[in-house]
Amino acid sequence: MAGTAKPRALKRSMRMMGVLLLTLSAVTPASSIFVSVPEAITKAGSGAFLGMAVAAFLSIPIAYVYSELASAFPIAGGEYSMVGRAAGAAAGFATFGLTCVGNILAPAVLAVAASKYIIPFDRDLNPIVVGMAIVALTTALAILNIRTNAWITGAFLVLELLALAVLAILGFLDVKRSLWEIAVHPVVFSDGHVQTTSIAQIGLAISISLFAYNGYGTAVYFAEEMHEAPRLIGRTIFWALAITVVAELVPVTAVLVGAPDLQAFGTAENPFVDFVTTTGGRLLAIVISLSVALAIFNAVLATILQNARFFYCTGRDGTWHPRINHAFLITHGRFNSPWVATLVAGVSSVALCLLGQDWLLVISGVSIALMYAAVCIAAIVGRNTGATDHAVYRMPLYPFWPVLGLVALAYVICLDAMDPSSGQPSLIINVAAVVAAVGYYAVIVRRKGRFAFRDPAH
Repeated sequence: MAGTAKPRALKRSMRMMGVLLLTLSAVTPASSIFVSVPEAITKAGSGAFLGMAVAAFLSIPIAYVYSELASAFPIAGGEYSMVGRAAGAAAGFATFGLTCVGNILAPAVLAVAASKYIIPFDRDLNPIVVGMAIVALTTALAILNIRTNAWITGAFLVLELLALAVLAILGFLDVKRSLWEIAVHPVVFSDGHVQTTSIAQIGLAISISLFAYNGYGTAVYFAEEMHEAPRLIGRTIFWALAITVVAELVPVTAVLVGAPDLQAFGTAENPFVDFVTTTGGRLLAIVISLSVALAIFNAVLATILQNARFFYCTGRDGTWHPRINHAFLITHGRFNSPWVATLVAGVSSVALCLLGQDWLLVISGVSIALMYAAVCIAAIVGRNTGATDHAVYRMPLYPFWPVLGLVALAYVICLDAMDPSSGQPSLIINVAAVVAAVGYYAVIVRRKGRFAFRDPAH
């Protein structure tokens, strides 16, 4: 594939709508509901509603924090760049470790899950092979011009939102139980028994729900290709969050109150597809399954685009060996995309498909909680040191929002630590990634002296 030998800056070619379409596609509400939420239902039963509601509330302070930091540092590196510039290089590399765990895992999580909605049409397909094929194809598309990808993802996004609307209508048409029942008396189903959902199980549901909502902050990864980014990036983040919460929480609530048999729903392998089959018929279920498969494909494309911008930015900062840095900065002569960084993002996600969906999902959820905590801390440090004084957008009621976010996230992380089967191992993996990244900075990067947070103009 042809690329320029000389690194170039990314081209500003998108307005707010293009970035919003890419951001919502990275969130991908349909695949969040059909892929992530079933895991929350498995672990917390009807308590998944509380998990999603708490996660939605928790997202508000995080959105305020993201908006201010993104306005101050509209840089393609995302959280790694924002935290590093606001709180110092060591903190930036701690976030770098979390990004490598969370963001790089995301395409693999989604791609492997897509097999559930394709295999019914061909049962000989291997889920891992399907996931790898999806990541490979989306990586090829991600090399195209960013505006082209914005409109491709936008078209798929419309289809998945229509599918979610159908899901909500089916649930609310025939309500079987009250919202009060699922909110106040959540139950979980295990080995044929019905039990009250524990606080620890709700904590796991919150972590998974954070992953389901995650992506509204993705807008900052595309800020270098957005006109008037410092002024518009905060508005884009809030629009993305609002649409995400409505598009995900409403259909899930509708299905929980409208499921004919809550125990069968809570123990099904594909609960939402089974619900559509039962209430709307097999033909509608097939249409919805195909829509979900397209939504997952769309989400993988958007996250590969995001991760490519992350690698591009790390190359500009001098994070790697000089030859690797130079390669990450090479942009395509025609599409102006960082095609080497895109290939690396794709190949790494192809390899991670081998881990399997369950581990990928839980590890990603904990990593997002830790990432949000790092961003909250960076917002406080940036205000105290003046590093973010130049931000066009300033969050109201400071320091209420970052402090509230930290308190809530600390509670969620403690709940994860109480779960020995999934929460504790995933927490250990994420902490190990942070330690490794900070150690890499201290032992290698800082000693060589080539690293510096560089702006797009450089």
